[in-house]
Amino acid sequence: MDAQGPAALSGRSQYGIVELATAVMSIQKDESVEAGFPTEDSYRLYKTRWVGLVALVFLNIVAGMSLVWFGPIANDVAQDFGFSLDEINWFGNIVNVIFLPSCVIVPLIYERFGIRRSCYIGAVLFITSAWIRYAGTAKSLSNGGSYALIMIGQLLAGMSQPIFQVLVPSYSEKWFDLKGRTTATMIMGISNPIGNALGQLISPLVGSPRQSILVMAIIYSAVTPFVFLVGNAPPTPPTYAASRKHPTFASLGRAMLGKETTTNPTYMTMRQRIDFAIIFLVFGILVGIVNAFSILTAQDLEPFGYSDSISGLMGATILLVGLVAAAVTAPLFDRVLTHHLALSCKLLCPIIAVCWLSLIWAIRPNNTGALFAIMAVIGAASLTLLPVTLELAVEITRNADGSSAMLWFSSNLFGIIFVLAEGALRAGPDASPPYNMRRAIIFQGVVVCAAVAFVYLLEGRQCRREQDEQRLAGARGAMVTTPNVTEAQTIDGNVIVELSRNSPRAG
Repeated sequence: MDAQGPAALSGRSQYGIVELATAVMSIQKDESVEAGFPTEDSYRLYKTRWVGLVALVFLNIVAGMSLVWFGPIANDVAQDFGFSLDEINWFGNIVNVIFLPSCVIVPLIYERFGIRRSCYIGAVLFITSAWIRYAGTAKSLSNGGSYALIMIGQLLAGMSQPIFQVLVPSYSEKWFDLKGRTTATMIMGISNPIGNALGQLISPLVGSPRQSILVMAIIYSAVTPFVFLVGNAPPTPPTYAASRKHPTFASLGRAMLGKETTTNPTYMTMRQRIDFAIIFLVFGILVGIVNAFSILTAQDLEPFGYSDSISGLMGATILLVGLVAAAVTAPLFDRVLTHHLALSCKLLCPIIAVCWLSLIWAIRPNNTGALFAIMAVIGAASLTLLPVTLELAVEITRNADGSSAMLWFSSNLFGIIFVLAEGALRAGPDASPPYNMRRAIIFQGVVVCAAVAFVYLLEGRQCRREQDEQRLAGARGAMVTTPNVTEAQTIDGNVIVELSRNSPRAG
């Protein structure tokens, strides 16, 4: 619009509604661009974001099953295949082991191929792992041959899992705005633990161990096509953070070492580096303990008289109750507690620690009700905290997939350590009861309590949200102040607007 436009308006020329709207929007856009602010239509939400979210939920659910599938049926698998319990524990442990290098590679794959093609790679590993694992159930194979094929299948499944899991915060950042980002991360973030829960429920209920592995292969095959529903990024970003160039995984390493330049968006102060180190430690231990307990559920509980089915239900209770709690609380974190993620961690972590410690006395014969109650509280607090912690890590680092990769790396590393340590703490055949895991239960309770103490050193400043809110406020400010309207009225059905004479467009 030229300089005569405002002058004509100030002379009370009569514009129709359509003409007036066009003129004002033109001025607004010009002024916003000149000021360096995004305009209101710079950000947009797309309904298709929910399609990709649902697809990632199903993929993460199924990916989570392989970790715990053999836990509730460990004793039956030992009898059917002739494997030892320690060998069966490695079916879960190998998923954690291969997760470590895989989750470091995932950000590099994402950087090169994007979200969609990364998911395609995961799909190939998905379907291959399922049927190699089933091939290991052939009765014509020797014990060693069966063990090798099942182990290879688990290894490939472990490689696919981080592809779908690590990308969760990145997908939330690319597709959702400030009012939906935490909820989206919650829905996708807890889907992997839901898979853990379903794995524990399904594996002992579908027949013999060989039939159980076939069912898992069918489930994997049915869910694989969902990868075609996951999109890379929307045409127009939903927030300022989503519009920025994707930070590299190497930039997170430089930032944590203090070698990132202060002008770089991913630069981290010493306080932020300490905060991320605390989150890395505490998240790893709390999630690692849940993973270890899921793998060792039957071995923890069966010596005290609990069946495979009851053991599986107790492990699943942690995750299913957590699902309900997370679904209820995530919208609160998006709209009410949006600036209090660190405070939420400080409130929930002690509850989790007390519950794990109480298992030292609660795991005993004929105490089913109390055990289910403790598992429910652990699940509600832990899964409420999981998406909050993932989002807080991104807030501190401004690196969505890099921080997510490091947190899941930590959880799987500690999961391996805990499974090995607790297996070594198993009592012998002469103990009362034989092969009980009492020392392992004491170990996990003490470790969790020690880790939770570090949470109170956390500051947890939400830097990413501050940047987004500042940019959004700047955009709105530009829209409000340009042009400077001082009078509006209607004459004979036409809208009349007078611009102030000190408007930069009034000439």
